[in-house]
Amino acid sequence: MVEPLGVTQVFQACSEEAFTFEVSSELESLDLLAGHERAREALAFGTAIRSDGFNLFVLGQPGHGKHNLVGRYLNERSSNDPSPPDWCYLYNFEDPSVPLYLQLPPGLGRQLRGDIEALTDELRGAIPAVFESDEYQNRLQEMKQAMGERQRDAIEAIRREAREQGVLLLSTPNGFTFAPADGDNDKMMSPQEYEKLPKEERERIEHTVEILQRKLTQTIRRMPRLAKELREQVQQLNEEVLQSAIGAPLAELEERYADEEGVIAHLTAIREAILQHAEAFTADDPEIPPEAIFSRFYINLLVDNADTQGAPVIYQDLPGHQHLVGRIEHHVHNGTLLTDFSLIRAGALHRANGGYLVLDIRGLLTQPGAWETLKRVLHAGEIRTESLEQAYGLISTVSLEPQPIPLDVKIVLLGERLLYYLLCEHDPEFLELFKVQVDLEDELERNEESLALYARMIATLAREAALAPLDRSGVAATIERASRLADDQQRLTARHRDLHDLLMEADHWATVAGSSVIQREHVEKAVAQQLWRAGRIRERSHEQITRGTHMIATEGRVVGQVNGLSVLALGDFAFGQPTRITATARPGSGQVVDIEREARLGGRIHSKAVMILSRYLAGRYAREAPLSLSASLAFEQSYGGIEGDSASVAEVCVLVSAITRVGLDQAFAVTGSINQHGEVQAVGGVNEKIEGFFDVCRARGELNGQAVILPATNVEHLMLKREVRKAMAAGTFRIYAVRHVDEALALLTGETLGEADAEGNFPAESLNGRVQARLAAFQAVVKAASSDGEEGAADGGEEGGDAS
Repeated sequence: MVEPLGVTQVFQACSEEAFTFEVSSELESLDLLAGHERAREALAFGTAIRSDGFNLFVLGQPGHGKHNLVGRYLNERSSNDPSPPDWCYLYNFEDPSVPLYLQLPPGLGRQLRGDIEALTDELRGAIPAVFESDEYQNRLQEMKQAMGERQRDAIEAIRREAREQGVLLLSTPNGFTFAPADGDNDKMMSPQEYEKLPKEERERIEHTVEILQRKLTQTIRRMPRLAKELREQVQQLNEEVLQSAIGAPLAELEERYADEEGVIAHLTAIREAILQHAEAFTADDPEIPPEAIFSRFYINLLVDNADTQGAPVIYQDLPGHQHLVGRIEHHVHNGTLLTDFSLIRAGALHRANGGYLVLDIRGLLTQPGAWETLKRVLHAGEIRTESLEQAYGLISTVSLEPQPIPLDVKIVLLGERLLYYLLCEHDPEFLELFKVQVDLEDELERNEESLALYARMIATLAREAALAPLDRSGVAATIERASRLADDQQRLTARHRDLHDLLMEADHWATVAGSSVIQREHVEKAVAQQLWRAGRIRERSHEQITRGTHMIATEGRVVGQVNGLSVLALGDFAFGQPTRITATARPGSGQVVDIEREARLGGRIHSKAVMILSRYLAGRYAREAPLSLSASLAFEQSYGGIEGDSASVAEVCVLVSAITRVGLDQAFAVTGSINQHGEVQAVGGVNEKIEGFFDVCRARGELNGQAVILPATNVEHLMLKREVRKAMAAGTFRIYAVRHVDEALALLTGETLGEADAEGNFPAESLNGRVQARLAAFQAVVKAASSDGEEGAADGGEEGGDAS
């Protein structure tokens, strides 16, 4: 006969004598990756190898504190790495739509930006000053006067030649004209007098005017050439003057940045731009104002690593497309959106370039286009700053196309295992880009050595959260809770968030109690408060059972009825409650009807479990004959989905009861799955199931020997609450661990099961023998019914023949 478990078997206490400290503040801080050796080595490998595609994916369930764990490691690792360069964008004087990037040693970008700003401020005052100087104005006036004299001399030469020929050169509002002179006077001959001249004289004058007109025309045509010469002379003068104004400041910067080719090229472009647009500083209404020219000189310092120690570690909490690759901003001018190189803004990839970029995979996948953007950037090895519309060709407006910046970054994705495996399955590029799998442990081993490390981890969490220290009882209570969270006496949860929250609440209750240290009572109160806050639905559900609305029997014996146990999970809170399982049995064709499945409320695993138990019944009780049984199984008052195989043991027992008409003890609740050989297998949620049944029984009155049957392989998973343990010690509540379904039947029926002989037959007085006998009776009924049917069919055939 199976004996009930002892109190020490259902709870692994943590002895305070295992610790040598008085309060946790005496303990040294612990690296929170302790116990995650596989993950630590993967992190070390992934961050050390620089080959393409060896980015990291950190796997872990929610609550691990992945960001904190990975962030700590990367910050420590990156402190020994060199600081990455500064990145700037410059105006492209040859093609303004394609700003050029400039890479500089860390800190030099900030210095260059200041120097360029100082240079611009200096030139903004120096250039107008040189053009307003007396020397420049005098030289300019001399050039203009000299050019004016040349023009006048050319006209005067024509005028003198004309006078010598008796012709006057006159200036009119419409230009120059020739007219015959009146003798030696500088007066024009009247038309009457001109008509009186001999014909030969008039022809001479007309011929002379034609010659002079051609010479005048040639002279006037040379005027634009003279004006061009003047402009060229003025341009040379302007360049000479500008050189005197900009030469020294630019030379100083060229000497300072002689080792930086990109800076020298930009300074050269500045010099050429100033000389090329000299008229902007002299004209009253220039086509390009001076400020527009000066604005092209500035440096857009995209990433400033002057204060960066080691390689950067960047965490982007909202990894959208623009947050990754940056954006190009615009400003409104006269109702028009304008932009330039100075409005290019850095993204997370720019800031992390040369270091590490940490991203949450769930956030990355939920942002439109972000996942494809990241893959494209990693494949190309460069950062192309463009809008999502540009990337997908959704717009055709003219905009900036900044020169792509070379990328050298290690991407670290944080996510759940399900997302990792889904990406492996459905994205063929995923494993090419993320080759390093960093798998965090869900649980840590519980032994003497690990208890000391776990105590240090608890101390570290409390210290970092600025909480009160824990005494030995508080640490022991926290470790016991960690085992319960792991649902294992030999394991401890590795979910730092759960421990952190527990310590925060325990610290609150210690403060309320006026205690300077966190003790066991404060930890236990924090646990109780957590369960109470989340327990409204559990209480309402158990209340339905207590009031009889949901029918559950906890005493007496009933044929074809047993208490199963189920777990309801709501968010991060789960609780157990009993469920009535009933069965019927009658002669039939060997079919066990799963009513849940027929009603489409049963899941695939549950359907599989029913098939297994039906095969078990056939193999155990009808080895050499058909199983002439028509049975049904139902979860009573269940209006939602049923999934899982943890009710298999209860279903076999209730079927046996229905077949043999032997009542089952309703003081028992059963959980466990079986295989085709009747061996009982482990199931999940055993702590919640036992405590749920215990709470229901206690709410109905005094406990009177109620019990739970569970798989023996689940015993090491038990970490039951104190109230259950007290009832067990008092003998008012029991827990039985079974390895075979026969053991559960013996407990539920109180009868002897019997052993099969060599031919597979059981003693007639045993429970198994009665099962065989009932099934044999069912077979006889089915056979007789089949024979009667065949005879009736034959008689009907004969009568039909006679009638014909």
